[in-house]
Amino acid sequence: MDFNQLFRDRTKDFSISIIKSLSPLPYSDDLSIIRKQIIRSATSVAANYRAVARARSEKERFAKICIVVEEIDETQFWLEIIDELEYLDPGKISNLRSECDELVKVMTAYKFKLSQNTTL
Repeated sequence: MDFNQLFRDRTKDFSISIIKSLSPLPYSDDLSIIRKQIIRSATSVAANYRAVARARSEKERFAKICIVVEEIDETQFWLEIIDELEYLDPGKISNLRSECDELVKVMTAYKFKLSQNTTL
């Protein structure tokens, strides 16, 4: 499996994990706002990573990976909030944060690599 397919699957699986983890939580105004934001950012990571793999030029690929990095960073922020507010089981949030941290590192490194190879 190539890098692009691996991370297309991995970012989609991460989005699904976020949705499944937050869906069973009880309704409250504060939690609804957080749930909406983290689901939006996590699914945006997966959708925009798909666009990275299908970019028509290196400039477009770089622009899309910049969006991916921004969205995965936002997802990381929301996971920190959820963790500090103790909305999820510590084991579940730990797994989500671990995967998110790895995705941040990989996507940031990929962005850096593209920036070195792209005339901006």
